[in-house]
Amino acid sequence: MKNKKNENSIPDEVCPDQVRSEADQLRSALNNHNYKYYVLDDPEVPDAEYDRLFKALQHLEAKYPQLAVPDSPTQRVGGALVDGFSQVTHELAMLSLDNAFSEQSVYEFDKRVRDRLNTDREISYAVEPKLDGLAISIVYKNGVLVQAATRGDGETGEDVTHNVRTISSVPLRLIGEDYPGHLEVRGEIFMPKAGFDALNRRAAESGEKAFMNPRNAAAGSLRQLDPGVTATRPLDMYFYGVGLVRDGQVPESHSTALAKLREWGLKVCPDIQVVQGAKGCLTYYQDIGSRRDALPYDIDGVVYKVDDFALQANLGFVSRAPRWAIAHKFPAQEELTTVIDVEWQVGRTGAVTPVARLEPVLVGGVTVSNATLHNFDELQRKDVRPGDTVVIRRAGDVIPEVVKVIADRRPVKATKVKLPDRCPVCHSKIERIADEAVARCSGGFYCSAQRKESIKHFASRKALDIDGLGSKLIDQLVDEDLVQSPADLYGLTKEQLISLDRMGGKSADNLMQAFETSKKTTLQRFLYALGIREVGEATSLTLARHFGSLEAVIAASEEMLQEANDIGPIVAAHIYLYFQQPRNKELLHGLLNHGICWPEIQVPLAGSGLFEGKTIVLTGTFASMPRAEAKTRIQELGGKVTSSVTSKTDLVIYGENPGSKLDKANKNGVSVATEQEFMEMLEKAQV
Repeated sequence: MKNKKNENSIPDEVCPDQVRSEADQLRSALNNHNYKYYVLDDPEVPDAEYDRLFKALQHLEAKYPQLAVPDSPTQRVGGALVDGFSQVTHELAMLSLDNAFSEQSVYEFDKRVRDRLNTDREISYAVEPKLDGLAISIVYKNGVLVQAATRGDGETGEDVTHNVRTISSVPLRLIGEDYPGHLEVRGEIFMPKAGFDALNRRAAESGEKAFMNPRNAAAGSLRQLDPGVTATRPLDMYFYGVGLVRDGQVPESHSTALAKLREWGLKVCPDIQVVQGAKGCLTYYQDIGSRRDALPYDIDGVVYKVDDFALQANLGFVSRAPRWAIAHKFPAQEELTTVIDVEWQVGRTGAVTPVARLEPVLVGGVTVSNATLHNFDELQRKDVRPGDTVVIRRAGDVIPEVVKVIADRRPVKATKVKLPDRCPVCHSKIERIADEAVARCSGGFYCSAQRKESIKHFASRKALDIDGLGSKLIDQLVDEDLVQSPADLYGLTKEQLISLDRMGGKSADNLMQAFETSKKTTLQRFLYALGIREVGEATSLTLARHFGSLEAVIAASEEMLQEANDIGPIVAAHIYLYFQQPRNKELLHGLLNHGICWPEIQVPLAGSGLFEGKTIVLTGTFASMPRAEAKTRIQELGGKVTSSVTSKTDLVIYGENPGSKLDKANKNGVSVATEQEFMEMLEKAQV
């Protein structure tokens, strides 16, 4: 398709035609040089010539301000400070990947793919390094960058457009004429090793604190409120996929889509290949692993993706991960150190967890001084004792763990660790339910540790996202007895905040504003923030979409809760029990009285939805909408979407290349509908 007219085009009467033409030529030349430098890695002119062109355009735009359109190369750096990061809801969820840690896991993944596709032929996989950075979604409308957002929880991220615009390898305008009118692209922002080293050298020279590793440096740089600071950081970006596309199309495979992105001026990792079958994946894994230290960027594994988009659509998703992709992690990094002590940490649900306090040791670029021992059974199995020499493992962002004890180095007087009878924080009795590995403090909110962890969870980014309310501040609020529950946060005064350590007037004002901002949330985030046992992000989203209101969730019986997708009897019992407890009812009452609210969710009344009580399977490639959106529409109309055809399936809706699911439905007499028939159903339902 042809490019649409630039909405920022300059009227003829604003400046002379010759000047406007000269500015257009300069912009075109600079964009072309950027493309050749950052994307093709083949610069055409020296830096001095680029600087001359850049300054010439700056001069024209200064003389004729109307020339300075948003996608001009001169508009990349700068901008005013922002007060904070607003939230962005991803139209198409940014999913996470399942992990493989062994060759056998890769063979099993390949077998699952072929079994679901009902084929014995080798599958073509697009394989690429798994960058150790931050996942970002960028939207281009009519070729112009209009929005950049972090992945966040997959459903909602933070708007970081002002900072992403400062990254030189991210084009403000696409190249060419055949890009879609609305193109969402996804990729990884990272800090190259050389840039990281240079940044830390400058920090050392100026007496500032050095960053621990490139990923932390990239994350800290991207979340600056001043875009000018981000602009000074050596950030880079590789694009690795396509999200939502409207008013146009992309090629039919992942690899050809990436090639097209590159044509449009988007930087793609040069180490991406297409291989055949599991053996091809593992050969690539060994090759890139052998070159890992020499790569200019950090990676922590390899990603395998079924290359054909139609096959991806047939494979679909499980929970919040695609069935057509997997991340093959490199072996965890390990080091030896000494256990100083084994202490007991109390979590928000009262879980009492053993933690090994260690002699600090550098593992994979991070200094580790604590490691989890998971639970008392694991502590006993490994028999970790103070004074032991142990192997510590760290894999990516996973919490460091004690792998094993070096028995022949154990001190003679090392004593076995026992489960305490009393909570180390509130001295309440520790209870251990039969068949559960976890021991729990019985103190509830009487235990300050549980209060602290509950409030930290409530204020976290994936929950109410109270900006500026960190762990140390929460510790102070609880220790000073200013906060007994999350509801008390909204009753704090500026005077109370100023009385805390390291809290000035401006910081107090900012935090008071953050409390107000957090009151406008979503039902999914609110349910997640409550910290109900076994209720994570996915279950909170399921509850919100299935019931539509907090009142309906509260009123639901255990049986009604189990009618929602993927909620079994154990989780249903935890949810039901939570809302029966007087203390929790009081908390909800307090939070709602303080003005916490969310947009109403439209959910049909029981029996009124088009698909009410129906179990539906989607198969094939849908042209009208992504499969994820089709699933959401069905759920909004009372249906349940499952991944396989069984005796309980009521309807199979199919698009192009439906595969074995349609055959199984026809064989077993299950009702089927085409994509067109499905769209007609939705139109009649006025969804």
